[in-house]
Amino acid sequence: MTDLRIKSEYGTLKAVLMHRPGKEIDRLTPYNKHLLLFEDVPYLEDMQREHDYFRSLLTQTTGAKVYLLHELLMEVLLDKKLQHRLLTEGLKKYRLGYLADEFMEKLSTSECATALIAGIKVHEARRKMKGLQLEELLDFAYLIPPIPNLYFQRDTAAICPGGMLFSSMRNEERQREADLVRVVFENHPDFKNQIHRVYPKDNQNNPPCIEGGDIIILSEKAIAVGDSERTDERSIYHLAKQLISEGTIERVYKVQLPKKRNFMHLDTVFTVLDENLILTYPDALEAVVQTSVYTLKSREQDQVHIKKTILTESLADILQLEIPHLQIIHTGNGNPDYALREQWFDGANVLTISPRRVISYSRNKHTNRALRDVGVEVLEIPSSELSRGLGGPRCMTMPISRADF
Repeated sequence: MTDLRIKSEYGTLKAVLMHRPGKEIDRLTPYNKHLLLFEDVPYLEDMQREHDYFRSLLTQTTGAKVYLLHELLMEVLLDKKLQHRLLTEGLKKYRLGYLADEFMEKLSTSECATALIAGIKVHEARRKMKGLQLEELLDFAYLIPPIPNLYFQRDTAAICPGGMLFSSMRNEERQREADLVRVVFENHPDFKNQIHRVYPKDNQNNPPCIEGGDIIILSEKAIAVGDSERTDERSIYHLAKQLISEGTIERVYKVQLPKKRNFMHLDTVFTVLDENLILTYPDALEAVVQTSVYTLKSREQDQVHIKKTILTESLADILQLEIPHLQIIHTGNGNPDYALREQWFDGANVLTISPRRVISYSRNKHTNRALRDVGVEVLEIPSSELSRGLGGPRCMTMPISRADF
């Protein structure tokens, strides 16, 4: 069976992973939102309507198969050993792993999946499990904490020309998101025999941080990785060595970004819309600290050595060298005030569904106009609630398959 590999950012989308926001969003309050890495408290019902519109648009315009994480998780949880493991891991933050057996006895598979995503509170557990002895905990304390950022599926994993990367998240509160996605891919019959894992390596415990939003495919032979607030340089080195040693990738560019939230991932700096077209937030492009490239140094029997070269050119110049006849479109249609405003709502973070065809937030009207002016078809989605998590259409989708060129 063919490995899961994607060779471009713009090939027509054929399959994608998404997560429909659920009860975990209703766990957000004005008092815990920063702890749960949100800037605001969304209204779930409108958020779901916006997400459903997005998903429907994807299937109608591309015919792509949309996999929903909650459904896939329920299917893999039919394996009781796996269900026990995930519940134990979910409960271990408060040293309550011993309750996993009781959870499995009293909760359905669907309820277990929901608990792993939306969390479960003491009073909710007591209602399902009569006689549960947790007197030392307040009724509204969490036994399993929620993971409301899960609808940003791009963060949790990435598929590139060399294979599949599973994220090691910067924020400990988000690691369970990546763990659930990894469990699904490594155990679901639709995927488990198609994975060629390039990160982390089998022998890596506590691997350096890397997140899927920092991975951008430039060509079949080159990728760019953001050295960002969320991704460590060491992880880029390990990934580059693995990809280059296997021969699928020849160049891995390390793009050093300021450690600021508005440059959270590389895909907030630029996205690829076609083989010779990118969209960028100009302030972020100019703020790039340094760009380096990893390439093959030598190959001696089983040993592969790579070298890092610090480049003197700007990132824009490097992209023009890597991508022939490159055209760069700026967010905000060239107006710095509009660019700044629309970047807050991820103007550069559009989802390319086929060459020169993208899905963008309707609120980013100046960026959308700039794209249309160069012949890009822009499909707009509402985003009054989706955008409150500070992520765009690309952030919400993890492509599994694209057409090759």
